[in-house]
Amino acid sequence: MAEVVKKLIELLQLEALGNNKFRGHSQDLGFAKLFGGQVIGQSLSAAAQTLEGRFPHSLHAYFIRPGDAHHPIDFAVESVRDGRAFSVRRVIASQFGKPLLAMTASFQVAETGFNHQVAMPNVPGPEVLEPELKIYRDHAHEIPEKVRNQFTADRPIEYRIVEAQNPFRPRHGIAKRHMWIRSTAPLPDDPLIHQSMLAYTTDYGFLETALMPHGISIAQPGLILASLDHAIWFHRPFRLDQWLLYVADSPSTSGARGFVRGQIFDQQGNLVASTTQEGLIRLEDS
Repeated sequence: MAEVVKKLIELLQLEALGNNKFRGHSQDLGFAKLFGGQVIGQSLSAAAQTLEGRFPHSLHAYFIRPGDAHHPIDFAVESVRDGRAFSVRRVIASQFGKPLLAMTASFQVAETGFNHQVAMPNVPGPEVLEPELKIYRDHAHEIPEKVRNQFTADRPIEYRIVEAQNPFRPRHGIAKRHMWIRSTAPLPDDPLIHQSMLAYTTDYGFLETALMPHGISIAQPGLILASLDHAIWFHRPFRLDQWLLYVADSPSTSGARGFVRGQIFDQQGNLVASTTQEGLIRLEDS
């Protein structure tokens, strides 16, 4: 298994402290703030460790304040309800006694019922697209030296973007992106590992969709981009070590906020998850 993937799995496997309390390490990606996807994935892992035989079908999270990537995170899980088929957990992730994220997650026993879904878009497959990492490495000379390694280092998740472009020379486009995503190494069979890692992954590059109509990218000087909330619905089983298509669109930006929606399909066309997010988008004088 690739070392970066192994480290991500370990990052999402928390230390149990007793009384539904857990502690997780932080991942320093070299940026000023802790990556929000990490806190979502760890919070989901904490909630899942308080029950058995039920798997998450939805989560709703609010980011309260930025985290410090050099210190551990504490997770307190409240058992809100355990019913015949559903269980609800509330999680508070905190550092230094102050909350970073508040999340509610719902879990369900396996059931059968009605079944329908939207069709998967017809887009080029991952085999004909360049990895996003290669694009950053090809343009490494344009990346400021102090953050160059963070953009070009090996990653646990590979992205291949249909609408890929040089982030240092962005073009105006429609507010829609198609991103193929996959773990860079095979994963264990535990469904929770795949769900927690997908939760981690869905925060990356998602809000950037709202920038596309404005011809700017995350490399824009003076741009402040921060997740405010994030929601995920898990519809069907999937494996993150097989290609998934992440379809993102942004129907609105206003009031210094951008709103994005996502649908995630496997290569057989099954809709396996849906996402939404609102984030802060603020352009200050550089």
